[in-house]
Amino acid sequence: MEIKIATRHCTDPVGTQRCFHYFLTVDQEETAQLFCENYGVHIAEEHGSDASIPAITTSAQRIDELMTLLVDNQVGPAGLADVVADWL
Repeated sequence: MEIKIATRHCTDPVGTQRCFHYFLTVDQEETAQLFCENYGVHIAEEHGSDASIPAITTSAQRIDELMTLLVDNQVGPAGLADVVADWL
């Protein structure tokens, strides 16, 4: 499942207008003793590329922190993996 969190419009360093859409991804994990939601992120550039990283954390608070970081800094699909790796 995906939930749209935000859309941000920005201008890149060479003057190109960009529009990024940010989504929270939710996968359900179930075992014999446990059921939880595993959160990830998906960033899609309007008329451009997209990138996803599923199953980053089971913590709603932590994924909220990450989504805020991505949206506030207008991270695009190309930078998603690096930002998440640094964040972890």
